[in-house]
Amino acid sequence: MFLVGLTGGIASGKSSVIQVFQQLGCAVIDVDVIARHVVQPGYPAHRRIVEAFGTEVLLENGDINRKVLGDLIFNQPDRRHLLNTITHPEIRKEMMKETFKYFLRGYRYVILDIPLLFETKQLLKYMAHTVVVYCDRDTQLARLMQRNHLNRQDAEARIEAQLPLKDKARMARHVLDNSGEWSVTKRQVVLLHAELERSLEYLPLRLGVLTGLAGLAGLLYLLTRCLLPSP
Repeated sequence: MFLVGLTGGIASGKSSVIQVFQQLGCAVIDVDVIARHVVQPGYPAHRRIVEAFGTEVLLENGDINRKVLGDLIFNQPDRRHLLNTITHPEIRKEMMKETFKYFLRGYRYVILDIPLLFETKQLLKYMAHTVVVYCDRDTQLARLMQRNHLNRQDAEARIEAQLPLKDKARMARHVLDNSGEWSVTKRQVVLLHAELERSLEYLPLRLGVLTGLAGLAGLLYLLTRCLLPSP
């Protein structure tokens, strides 16, 4: 099995594209959901965050106050790095757990929905394929203004706060252009799914695991023959 990193930008249509992949039967892991999960009370990352940043980052119910924590690390690279060293290992562990579940169920590939895939670059090395849901700037602006009921200035400010989609598209292995009709975008998703399904990149890992399991079974058989008394 191999991993496919999927990203996009605000109002680019990433969520709609993911829904199509899911309708096609694809396995999808939302890394943002995992990131929120690993900092819940009772988890190691939660305890370490409180130790590092103090109880002022907690809400009354014990959850992490994401806004307060975000303000604490804003424009402070050292604190941001500290937070990343706490959360990223836990995110990777949960990500691998979820991925392994899909591996056992026989999926050929898993899509990871990673909003900051190219910005942080933390997970890029694990991705066999990268996909960007792209749309041109004018379309992105118009969709954002309509969807969020924003004026042009506020919408432009939100777009400017992100890495431009054209830059992400240059770095991605696959680009799904969502600038036009939705039916055209949906066809691109279906074709990409078919291409990924045909890929043989999943074989080395699966064969390696099967070889390991076969070796383990052989070892257990030999141990059984040696330890059990002969009839």
